[in-house]
Amino acid sequence: MDKALYVAMTGARASLQAQGTVSHNLANVDTKGFKAALAGTEAFKIQGQGFPSRVDAVLIDPGFDGRTGSQMVTGRSLDLSLQPNRWLAVQAADGGTAYTRNGELSVTPNGQLVTAGGRAVLDDNGNPIAVPPAQSIDVGADGTVSIIPQGEGPQTMAVVGRMRIVEAAQSQLARGGDGLMRPSDPQAPALAPATGNSLTVGVLEGSNVDAAGALVQMIQLQRQFEMQVKVIRSGDEMAQSSNQLLRLGG
Repeated sequence: MDKALYVAMTGARASLQAQGTVSHNLANVDTKGFKAALAGTEAFKIQGQGFPSRVDAVLIDPGFDGRTGSQMVTGRSLDLSLQPNRWLAVQAADGGTAYTRNGELSVTPNGQLVTAGGRAVLDDNGNPIAVPPAQSIDVGADGTVSIIPQGEGPQTMAVVGRMRIVEAAQSQLARGGDGLMRPSDPQAPALAPATGNSLTVGVLEGSNVDAAGALVQMIQLQRQFEMQVKVIRSGDEMAQSSNQLLRLGG
């Protein structure tokens, strides 16, 4: 009985934590470039003295769903959709480098190229890209940013920088608390720069969260939680009945 209660208790806890993951996915169903978080459980045998009957159901983080989200044509010159396994380098809040697939860019009043979340886009040298006053901005398929200065003709187009775009497989990255990706192994070599055409201009990648599937998963997790709670209640009732029988027998 002790084993059943412990497994049910830890399973209920893992179900609640998994519901939190699914809720996070649903909250980001409209976030550009968002990758759905995954959740799973595994059995972990509790070590220590006593009879080895307790097995913990532990929530594990298998990472994220690397599938490409839906493509939305906008025609906007600063809307970018990255090719598979391509990631845009941005400046994190701590000043370090992080990666995103949210290609909804804009230029701030002070001329800094930023993402929709306000993160500065970095160039090949790891510096934020600054865009001088311009009447038009053009982004090449390799991430090169060019402008036509204000009051000038097309023949004066000048390159102001090239966005840092890296190539990384899903297994090489892990999501941080700020929603940005970083290398899963800090000791691994630096991510390799992407080569060739890495993006499409005028298109945005949407979230890859399946809203209908996430809602079904939420219902399933809720039912699992309810069943695990029932097991705990049944175990408690059986323990009370056993104690009563022991008292009567004594």
